[in-house]
Amino acid sequence: MDSSPEQPPVERMAQLRPPRQWLVLLALSLLFAGALEVAALPAALLIGPMLAAILAGTNGATVRVPRPLFGSAQAVVGCLVAASISADIFPVFYKEWPLFLGAVIATVAASSLLGWLISRWRILPGTTAVWGSSPGAATAMVLMAGAFGADQRLVAFMQYLRVIFVSMTAALIARMWVDTSGIEAPAIVWFPAIEWMAFAAMLAVALVGGLLGRLCRLPSPFFLGTFIFGTIVHLGFGVEMQLPQWLLAVSYALIGWSIGLNFTRPILRHATRALPQIIGSIVALIAFCGGMAFVISRVLGIDPLTAYLATSPGGMDSVAIIAAAAQNVDISFVMALQSARFLVVLLVGPSVARLVARSIKE
Repeated sequence: MDSSPEQPPVERMAQLRPPRQWLVLLALSLLFAGALEVAALPAALLIGPMLAAILAGTNGATVRVPRPLFGSAQAVVGCLVAASISADIFPVFYKEWPLFLGAVIATVAASSLLGWLISRWRILPGTTAVWGSSPGAATAMVLMAGAFGADQRLVAFMQYLRVIFVSMTAALIARMWVDTSGIEAPAIVWFPAIEWMAFAAMLAVALVGGLLGRLCRLPSPFFLGTFIFGTIVHLGFGVEMQLPQWLLAVSYALIGWSIGLNFTRPILRHATRALPQIIGSIVALIAFCGGMAFVISRVLGIDPLTAYLATSPGGMDSVAIIAAAAQNVDISFVMALQSARFLVVLLVGPSVARLVARSIKE
């Protein structure tokens, strides 16, 4: 009779050969992403694979996403962000620029303060909390955080938890003004007809942008290089880029796997121990933005729901759906402020993180 002790759970995935590990990871990713989609939670195509990879990584998985594939996925996300910036926001921003600038600065300052406190109290290491508290551009912040020395795993944990909280809160607040129960997100077309010019333009932007990012030695070069180059050709030259849903799903999965597979049991325990403080910081940021929306609504006479959705710290996709469902919401105002904060966070995020890092060390 074999009296040897049972194999520790952490080694179960390690006992499988790499092809089987990938099959298990793919099956778990489909299961989690499908469940999140059914529950209508945001970023399901990224969070699902990331959760699956965390489960696999903490059970001894040895497979890793090859760096060229991870870089390609980052370039695709850079194209997505560049293509999502519309020139229509500039007239609205020009008309209300003092309000927009004040709201953006206040939100970034509040989130930076919360991140600084979490870092100062040694709840999370280094500048991780600053990147994790950033109000918006969740995937971009996660991709850039690793290049600046933050723990990418914990940044992802904070960012996507915030996305879920913010989106759910925005949906609940919206129900006070408008019935969104009959409003659904547009059906996903997984395999649309390929528009070859737009698709080729996207591939060219991803390739050239990634190479330029490497040549200029940008942090997170594949994402930032593609984002900057893509924005220039999209807004400056009117170049349209097609990003089919299947390509986005593959890119999100690669990014989620890259992050999740690096989770270990000690890291997961550390994240769980910090969970009350992380949730507290998220609730505090939501409350701060809600207070700012109240002031904007009362002082400027803007519709309360418009003000709240415009100042909501992230969850841009969910905010856009809710805004489109409400008749009295000024969707151009909402998306202009959301887009303005998105751009500011991308541009000043690294500088703020470095500033906070210096203040913590002093």
